[in-house]
Amino acid sequence: MKFATGSAFRMMACAALSSAMLMVSGLSAAGQEEDSQRQLTFDVNPLPEQDASMDAIQKPGDSKASLKVWKYSIKSTRSGSAGDSYKGVMVGNSPYTTNGTTTTTVYVVPLIVEIGSHTFDPTAADKACYGGVVPVDALKLSPLVQSWNDFKINGVDMGITQYSDAFQRANFWTEVSAHGGTYHNKLSYKFLPAMTYIPPSGDATLYSTPGLCTPVYGGIEKNAFDLVLKLFYIPALASQGVGPTNLVTFMLYNTTMYNTTPSKCCIGGYHGAYNDVITGAGVQTYAPFQYDTAGYFGVNSEDTAILSHEIDEWQDDPFGNNPTPAWGHTGQESGCQSNLEVGDPLTGTDYPAVDFLGLKYHMQELAFFSWFYGGPSIGAGGKYSDNGTFKSAQGACK
Repeated sequence: MKFATGSAFRMMACAALSSAMLMVSGLSAAGQEEDSQRQLTFDVNPLPEQDASMDAIQKPGDSKASLKVWKYSIKSTRSGSAGDSYKGVMVGNSPYTTNGTTTTTVYVVPLIVEIGSHTFDPTAADKACYGGVVPVDALKLSPLVQSWNDFKINGVDMGITQYSDAFQRANFWTEVSAHGGTYHNKLSYKFLPAMTYIPPSGDATLYSTPGLCTPVYGGIEKNAFDLVLKLFYIPALASQGVGPTNLVTFMLYNTTMYNTTPSKCCIGGYHGAYNDVITGAGVQTYAPFQYDTAGYFGVNSEDTAILSHEIDEWQDDPFGNNPTPAWGHTGQESGCQSNLEVGDPLTGTDYPAVDFLGLKYHMQELAFFSWFYGGPSIGAGGKYSDNGTFKSAQGACK
């Protein structure tokens, strides 16, 4: 699917957005930026309305038009916040009270990005950077999507399953094992036809990549892109099943995002939620992510590493507003933040890579629930992250 000048979507866009953002006819080749500092970060786009209506939004999936979630309430044992209570929701059923498997649908939309004369296409075989492999086909075979890898987390066998399920089982292992160990939170991935994004020249750039397999790396302005996703791309996918009961993701290939200006780079992915006023369907969760095969940000961010970050953050904080005691000065956070983002404290730290059919898949190490709220750890092996980097809960963040 391609939204181009003259389409019905373009006409809608001109009525809704500024011409500077949406006039893509006459796109000139974007200027190249010199090699950036390659500082990769991740964002959360929470719901715009943070009011009492959140109680209605964060309900345990008793409506057919809502994401299936479970509620938790916990008192922190962390220094500086001991005794404080925190409430939030996570995707699926509760590992505290249930056995069996919950399954949630995740849609993947390969997004072809055209910047000037350069096309970044996850559906095309890439001989230069990926040995002729089609990136979206590699994703389909990955341990995020398929259950072929036996995950042993902190010395405890989580079984042959998806990485997100293995993490969640390990995250609450004390409770999971106490209930017979049959708890699973599975994701059913459905791949949709590719769509095309042609940003205006003012909302795109090309980063020079000397010494890498590709001469340039794509860059798109995040805020303009996000608005187009919400107003046009996501509503257009409703007829294919995308809606509030599931997550829709957008796969960018060797393309990153920046905030406002190309020098404010780079955003590898983010997850968000918004009230879909276009279709009136309800609260939709979504997540764009980059799939890197050029090694632009180093091995710790290649292929499925970024999606593993976003998928597990969405799983544990689907609306981006689960509160925690302040934490920080680790991973990508140089200051303090106060939400349950399991990827951010370990951004850039890998979980051990796995091989399958000649492909190497990278995943990010993730922080456990107990790291945010305090010990003793209920995570696998008594640790506080799924590869043991965190051996104690976060201290007071100052």
